[in-house]
Amino acid sequence: MAELWINKLVSAQKTCLVQDNKRKIHFTFSDGTELVEEYDIKSDELLVRKWKKKSTLGGVGKWEIEVGEQPSQFNLEIDGLAESTANPVFVRKDTKTNFQWRIRNLPYPLDNYKVTAKPDQGKVVISTVNKKYYKTFEIPDLARCGLPLEQEPLEIAHANSTLLISYKKPPAFLAVEKKLQQEFKKLKASKDGDVDCAPS
Repeated sequence: MAELWINKLVSAQKTCLVQDNKRKIHFTFSDGTELVEEYDIKSDELLVRKWKKKSTLGGVGKWEIEVGEQPSQFNLEIDGLAESTANPVFVRKDTKTNFQWRIRNLPYPLDNYKVTAKPDQGKVVISTVNKKYYKTFEIPDLARCGLPLEQEPLEIAHANSTLLISYKKPPAFLAVEKKLQQEFKKLKASKDGDVDCAPS
């Protein structure tokens, strides 16, 4: 499955842009799905990954953020009501060695949280002893590469009202990342605007 994912990215139509010390790659797949990834030029660290799929009626869908922070699109004059800034905020920001999620505005101590891998469901479950917070999420990177979800790589930490969840990237996934970075570096990137990159 990992090879299928690599081949899908390599064969997709791509445009590349190098800007603000980031390599931005826009993929368009044969079914019309779009993917944008941004990498730090120096570290090759993934900063942003977002998807846009066609709607069920064939229209243009909205961008869905998989990695990185959702930009604030709130306009008080238009929206009228704002979501409370005290609500928990769930954001994925990976490192070179870990998939990582931060949940801000969770003030409870570390021993209040239980983070459990459910391999049969392909989900990670976050729950609290005081029943104040519950969330499930997936690690789509593992599913795309056909790798199992396991409990052992999961670690949690808590500081400054933020719960930090880390999942150590399996060696097989790191190998996929390395191979993809080698492919991405072959792309001719524009520093002024997007250019088409022929499939490798």
